[in-house]
Amino acid sequence: MRRMLLLEISLASASVAFLAGCNAKGGGVEAGSGSPPAPVVEHEGDSSNYKVEHPEQFTLATAAKYTAVPQLSTTGVVSPDVSRNVPVISLASGRVVEIRARLGDQVTKGQLLMRVQSNDIASAFSDYQHALADEKLATAQLDRAKILYEKGAIALKDLEVAEDIEAKAKVDVATAREHLNVLGADMDHPSALVDIFAPVSGVITEQNVTNAAGVKTLDNSPNLFTISDLSNVWIICDVYENDLPNVHVGEFADIHLAAYPNRVLKGRIDNIGAVLDPNIRTAKVRIQVDNPGILRIGMFVTAIFHGQSSVTYVSVPAAAILHLHDRDWVYVPAGERQFRRVEVQTGEMIPGNAQEVRSGIQPGDRVVANALVLENTLEQ
Repeated sequence: MRRMLLLEISLASASVAFLAGCNAKGGGVEAGSGSPPAPVVEHEGDSSNYKVEHPEQFTLATAAKYTAVPQLSTTGVVSPDVSRNVPVISLASGRVVEIRARLGDQVTKGQLLMRVQSNDIASAFSDYQHALADEKLATAQLDRAKILYEKGAIALKDLEVAEDIEAKAKVDVATAREHLNVLGADMDHPSALVDIFAPVSGVITEQNVTNAAGVKTLDNSPNLFTISDLSNVWIICDVYENDLPNVHVGEFADIHLAAYPNRVLKGRIDNIGAVLDPNIRTAKVRIQVDNPGILRIGMFVTAIFHGQSSVTYVSVPAAAILHLHDRDWVYVPAGERQFRRVEVQTGEMIPGNAQEVRSGIQPGDRVVANALVLENTLEQ
């Protein structure tokens, strides 16, 4: 009997010790600890759906309507208007003996650019002098023939021959004079030197001649100079094919210059290229701009195209947009304790730390106000 009592006491003590050991190892949650439960995230069926245990931790924002005129911003390069490029040439071949202008100079119409010593001019003057002498002789012979014909000393046919010779001599003189004019010779100062003058006012944008260089005829020879009228220039922009519906001939664009941030110029679209660049899938858009004197050839600019009518978009807080894998996303509620990641197409930033959304969600949709916080929670 005493042995049985001792055995029961031993079993009871062992049970108490076992229970005390379990509590000491932290098998349960201590009451009154106050620590919030860690959020638990689970994937639901679709890989874009996420289930969280405590969705109240993530503030929601409502997508609002945003009305604006669509804009397209592209970069461009200032180029000369090819219709305003005038080549300077010499129809007389020879050797350059003097150059009065250089690349980049501003010149005026009629300004002396260079002088060429030409054998063509010398030969043309020789022909002209011969033609004048022949005309003088033919005129004298005709006067003599008229006197002889009046006195009956010669026949009518002899007078007609003299008239024909005199008429041909006049043609030769006119032809020789025109030849000299075409070559650019000065009729009042016969010389083998020919002066080359600027045909228009503008800036010399190309020079292919130096002192003592040879000037050839027009066959396969470059222009001596090229003068560009830069009072009106072109802005050549590359526009992606997806943006071409927003660009129309006749519309105006704002031109912003990096060198003059406070100046905005207006340009008019006068051509949209019919052929796309096969490598970057862009079309050349040409803008015509009046140059106030600050645009220079080769300068980079930013062109902003404006649409003709306003468009309604959606605006959300900028923090609601998550940029991931080169795409933009937002998180929207998808049922009890669930969020779905939705791809959106964003636009311009809106004053007030908001972001324009062009597709993916509708006005009135609820989105997570800070998508990065939720994304960081999902990655833990």
